[in-house]
Amino acid sequence: MSQTATPQIKGARLLASLQALGQIGALPGGGVNRLAFSDADRLGRDWAVARMRELGLRVEVDAIGNIFGHSPGVQDVAPVMMGSHIDTVRTGGLYDGNYGVLAALEVVRTLREAGVTPQRPLTLAIFSNEEGARFQPDMMGSLVYVGGMPLHEALAARDAEGLTVAAELQRIGYQGTAPVGAPRVDSYLELHIEQGPVLERQGLQIGVVEGVQGISWTEFTMQGQSNHAGTTPMDMRHDAALVAAQVAVHARELAQRMGGRQLATVGALQLSPNLVNVIAQKAVFTVDLRNTDGAALALAEAELMAYAARAAEAEGVQLTARALARFEPVVFDAALVDLVQSQAQALGCTHMRMPSGAGHDAQMLARVCPSAMIFVPSVGGLSHNVREHTEAEDLLRGAQLLLQVVLALANRTS
Repeated sequence: MSQTATPQIKGARLLASLQALGQIGALPGGGVNRLAFSDADRLGRDWAVARMRELGLRVEVDAIGNIFGHSPGVQDVAPVMMGSHIDTVRTGGLYDGNYGVLAALEVVRTLREAGVTPQRPLTLAIFSNEEGARFQPDMMGSLVYVGGMPLHEALAARDAEGLTVAAELQRIGYQGTAPVGAPRVDSYLELHIEQGPVLERQGLQIGVVEGVQGISWTEFTMQGQSNHAGTTPMDMRHDAALVAAQVAVHARELAQRMGGRQLATVGALQLSPNLVNVIAQKAVFTVDLRNTDGAALALAEAELMAYAARAAEAEGVQLTARALARFEPVVFDAALVDLVQSQAQALGCTHMRMPSGAGHDAQMLARVCPSAMIFVPSVGGLSHNVREHTEAEDLLRGAQLLLQVVLALANRTS
């Protein structure tokens, strides 16, 4: 099919669908709160499934709650899959995950309206609990789907209130019967906002994503001794808050010293008893380490753990550490990345090759099939923020590129 004959995405319809889904779990003043397996997530799922069924897609739900809408091709072979997620963090925006799902839905709708049936079937995927904001690890649905995490282990995960994934999936009616662990997929494409400032800063329209950096999440617990802030001499304290602060500062200094693509973030911190005039007895905090180089990431983990142990010992505080998530860096399929780039060039898009700083379902699908991603710019680099925004023309451009890459994949002869 020539470029001029390629069906064109209807931008107004795509934007309207993003706004409509964004009303489910909407926050006052903007943004969305649709935590995985919550009531808002159920309503979002119901809305998306209804849109799939309006198109006549065959919908199935698997045992971890992933949703798939199947559109037949000329041949009965493994499908080209596209999609993302619709769960959000507590203060999420309209586009993270949602854009990839709704652009994929628009690709299917556009092809059907144009009377185009590709050779290979198409599957639209909505993966469960990509964010990991309520249940860890993140990318849970896609990880279980590809066999990277036992189903029973994922279903047993608990949130802060002690509720399990299994109980919540059953409560919202989305624990399906389709099996997990051995997917039949030809290839996977995920369209996403960049969630960072690089494309906007470079004045470019498309990010051709070559891979995803490695991610390490660790929860540290420092157990000290609470005591009176006014009567306990400084050299007789066992201050859990002090050690937490020392580790947090060291994590930042470690990333700056290593340079390159090493990142370190202390994102959550809880002190107990959390009183102004009491030495903290307990500190629980998380450290997020990321790097595109797996060996460098491992070095950063080892150094941070060794420092935390020394700091705890020096203060007479007991240290325990628990891994929340650990994913090696992923390199996407070279031929598929090249296809994304060639189609971007055919559309006249300014573009660059780049890694993803955030984790995505595509990195899990890369375990079982050729996978790649397309990025569009994020205004101000903001994401996981109610002011998250991508301009309408960028949203439309990314969706059109997704359509053309999917069509090329689904109609290829080899």
